[in-house]
Amino acid sequence: MGEAFVGITAGGSRQDPPASHVAMWYTFRMNRRTDPVIALFLFVAIAAFATISLGAQNLAPSPPMGWSEWDAYGTMVAEADLKANATVLSGLRQYGWEYVLIDAGWYMENPAGASQESKSYVLDGDGRLTPAPNRFPSAAEGAGFKPLADWLHSHGLKFGIHVMPGVPRQAVIRNLPIAGSAFRAAEAADTSQTCSWDAEFYVAKDNAAGQAYYNSIVRLYADWGVDYIKLGCVSDHPFHPTGIRQIAEAIKKTGRPMVLSLSPGPPPQEYVNFIAKYAQAWRVSEEHWDFWEPSPGITGHMVGISEAFDLFARWAPYVKPGNWADGDLLPVGWLGPHPGWGEPRQSRETEDEQRTEFTLWTFARSPLMLGANLTRLDDFTRSLITNQEVIDINQKSWKSYPVNDLPPGLEHARVWEALTGTKDRPRRYFAFFNLDHKPVELRTTWKQLGLGGKHAARNLWGSVQLAPSAGIELTLPSHGSAIYRVE
Repeated sequence: MGEAFVGITAGGSRQDPPASHVAMWYTFRMNRRTDPVIALFLFVAIAAFATISLGAQNLAPSPPMGWSEWDAYGTMVAEADLKANATVLSGLRQYGWEYVLIDAGWYMENPAGASQESKSYVLDGDGRLTPAPNRFPSAAEGAGFKPLADWLHSHGLKFGIHVMPGVPRQAVIRNLPIAGSAFRAAEAADTSQTCSWDAEFYVAKDNAAGQAYYNSIVRLYADWGVDYIKLGCVSDHPFHPTGIRQIAEAIKKTGRPMVLSLSPGPPPQEYVNFIAKYAQAWRVSEEHWDFWEPSPGITGHMVGISEAFDLFARWAPYVKPGNWADGDLLPVGWLGPHPGWGEPRQSRETEDEQRTEFTLWTFARSPLMLGANLTRLDDFTRSLITNQEVIDINQKSWKSYPVNDLPPGLEHARVWEALTGTKDRPRRYFAFFNLDHKPVELRTTWKQLGLGGKHAARNLWGSVQLAPSAGIELTLPSHGSAIYRVE
């Protein structure tokens, strides 16, 4: 077991990106009499081309889909828990579920500790956080997360981790060296600023040393085989644009494609172009949990389903391939044994509310990240997350938006439209939501929703087929919803 704050040197064998292999192959294959200067030039040119190509490719052409342990395990997750849930997720890959994310705390030997110091953060000799071997046995002897990432990849899944920004306080106190550079931790850290909810991390300076530290940790993650980075404590209270840029540049430098997601949120909307340049997803709220709206006992940073409607509407104009507004995890199913908030429980949301939540996230084209304990997956939750036609709206829509200026009679309703297919032959979908606390009857014409003429429609949740007509009438339960494909 690694010593607290010291740990073991993480890393393991390096896994170079494909372009690096190409460069090495060409250099090796050149005739021995070839001018070594030319050989070096070709090697550098090919490596540079790989980096440029990485910057140009779309790392998230559709909203990422997967599972995060936070809603069920919080900071207490262990390797066995992760593998058990990942095994279930691998059976759902055909529907698009592929990412497995470890949230904050994977570097803590004692995550239940009463103080930050008693949690015992594990660092290597270069001041980088490494997995606590007592919770992740395969990380022992400097292996880090590489064995776990290899195991997930062998099951057809991708691997993500939560990353704290900046430099660990203990690395600065000991002034540890920064791997791959001549700098030391004290030169990289702004000791006047810490993460607002974890003072164990100093904000990294916007200088060469700060960039070198980010380069060192992201290089380590690339060597482990990480595919997704959830960067915490940068997107809101306060917003740290330099940290976002620094880690994005470090990702690009590795040559390994890694999705960058920002949390919590929302970030300042005036920075949307900056965010879209460096990240593939960003949270629209702080934390989303399993309730419709906050009760008197729930205050602060937690957001329910009802608030998400306005949040998604605000960010909808900026959503496009490679840039996704993230509504946070879907707290459905069983949330236990150690949820990130509250006691172990079945989701507090009713079945109608869970269906509405999934529908809204789908039409808003949010990343879909499950929070349920998948080892206790119930039939209803399974029915939600395996409806391929609904999932395809999230994954294949080229346009989606809330319908404004709704006609009379829809005062307590919200409507979204999404389009898949091609622009010359679009497939149209409408989602109807009841925000009232009692059942409502909705009546509207297709013309009032922007379509002329008569149209047939089919309910994607219930498979009810409606004959061609000039409008639609439906009854929705309290907090309920329906999706119709309009022909």
